Amino acid sequence: MPPAERRLLDGLAYVQAALGPLCFALLARRGSPYGRYAAPGPARSLPAPAAWAVQELPSLAAPLLAGAASAAERLRRWPNRVLLAMFTVHYAHRSLIFPFLIRGGKPTPLYACVLAFAFCTYNGYLQSRYLSQYAVYGDDWVTDPRFLIGFVLWLVGMLINIHSDYILRNLRKPGEIGYKIPRGGLFEYVSAANYFGEAVEWCGYGLASWSVQGGAFALFTFCVLLSRARQHHQWYLEKFEDYPKSRKIMIPFLF
Repeated sequence: MPPAERRLLDGLAYVQAALGPLCFALLARRGSPYGRYAAPGPARSLPAPAAWAVQELPSLAAPLLAGAASAAERLRRWPNRVLLAMFTVHYAHRSLIFPFLIRGGKPTPLYACVLAFAFCTYNGYLQSRYLSQYAVYGDDWVTDPRFLIGFVLWLVGMLINIHSDYILRNLRKPGEIGYKIPRGGLFEYVSAANYFGEAVEWCGYGLASWSVQGGAFALFTFCVLLSRARQHHQWYLEKFEDYPKSRKIMIPFLF
């Protein structure tokens, strides 16, 4: 019989997988309460850079603590090390680099930051504990086509995400205000190129890990980002009369 914590990690993964479609339906109905969509009013909020740094931090701290633990037996294997490093690199960028590149982002409602913090704590524990304590891979897993394709997707997705964020940050010249239509990169094909990149990134991670835990995270992320992308796409169409009608929502040429 597997240890109690292993059963817990499996259960948490199944819950996460179920929450993905549920969050998609909820966000499609009510929208995402952040940035330009945050309701005006006296609700408590945090500056965008601080909110991003704080809410993403648990998903950086968890793998670092797992790697530092002397009992992290599975991290003696290269596949586990690489997979945990993939997870860590993303959140190192999200919590230590990305927040300090933000230019004038709108304040984040405190409750939205708390929800994101809770998710990153949940998922940071789920991924880090599974990879450091329970995931079993042969040393030749790093040459398996599933791992290689997944790793390439992860890397390409991360680069698309970072490049798309760069385009969004530089839409306005110094002193300009208001919104503009994103141009360049994959924004020529979709309204949410940054979300497309992140979705590809985590789908690649899920494939490379070939686990319920990695797959659940990929599904949850895809569902949430797709709902946000739909909201962005509709907002652009309503805001700009000259918005390119050929652009898809998040997946080039398809949706």
